[in-house]
Amino acid sequence: MATRSSGVPHSLEAERLSRSVSERRALDDLFSAAYEELRRLASAVRRNDPSATISPTALVNEAWLKLADSPAVANASPLHFKRIAARAMRQVLVEAARRRKADKRGGGLAVVTLDDSMGPISTADDVLGLDAALESLARIAPRQAQMVESRFFGGLDVGETAALLQVSEATVLRDWRAAKAWLARELRQPS
Repeated sequence: MATRSSGVPHSLEAERLSRSVSERRALDDLFSAAYEELRRLASAVRRNDPSATISPTALVNEAWLKLADSPAVANASPLHFKRIAARAMRQVLVEAARRRKADKRGGGLAVVTLDDSMGPISTADDVLGLDAALESLARIAPRQAQMVESRFFGGLDVGETAALLQVSEATVLRDWRAAKAWLARELRQPS
């Protein structure tokens, strides 16, 4: 059997290449099917900021660039893909907040709220504070952190979140109330 200089037989190398191409196509197909919904979700996250520097389209595209490096995501269910996309959008928003905070000119970020009683998340510090609070919540209540990320950044409804986390809708609602209260307290505390 003929081999390349790497010692890998041509047939194995061709099989790996074929699998990689098919995984990439599957990811592209999944993204294309989910694009409009992801854009709608990004719009919901960004809607309250008239001076947004990251448009919903740019937010989705930046998230796509993060996802494109992981072709194995293509095998995820549509619901799981939304959760992964929500995490990618969260990362993009946090990276933008860090860049903006480092920028001497400053600037506003998206005004988004988890709950009216918490007030808006409108500055780079607010976004970074929310990210830090979610990281802390993930250490003490991982399911609640996943649920907040899925609902807030991914726009999943109660039923979708319940299916994703494999819990009842009542559990999601209970966790949502508890997580919002915990996050509100954390975000109100001085740094």
